Amino acid sequence: MTFILGWNRWPVSIGPDPQMSLEVIDRHSEALFEFLWCPVCGHEIFSHIPFEGMFCKNCNTQVKLQESRETRGYEEAVLACFDTDSTWNLHVDEKLRRDLPDGSAWVKVLGAPGDYEVDWWSPKPDEDWEPVERGEFDDVDEPDEVSHLA
Repeated sequence: MTFILGWNRWPVSIGPDPQMSLEVIDRHSEALFEFLWCPVCGHEIFSHIPFEGMFCKNCNTQVKLQESRETRGYEEAVLACFDTDSTWNLHVDEKLRRDLPDGSAWVKVLGAPGDYEVDWWSPKPDEDWEPVERGEFDDVDEPDEVSHLA
């Protein structure tokens, strides 16, 4: 245990406290992560970096999840925000990635494990923007001159 002197000259602990522990809470089911896909590249695999967040393993788009206040009777109601600030090769790779309006988009997912559905997207998909569908770019290979930029 390490101590320093506080503002009132009393010792203050700055070392680990054996009384404290870190508890991991799984707020969302594994099935929810199996349902989600990236609206930028269409891939379904996300990586969790502790204290940083969740990112699409293919294009590095960040996703943040939060529980929705409105569940409408569903077991789970989740808001997912996708943000392209960290996305790789977005500026040169339009055949494999589609940017989000103003760099972010929200999706509301309702349901239960094995039975999820998209309730809405924000902004609403229209002729100017559509989220990439799950697996939409699976048949397209990334050009060599682009893959080295990631």
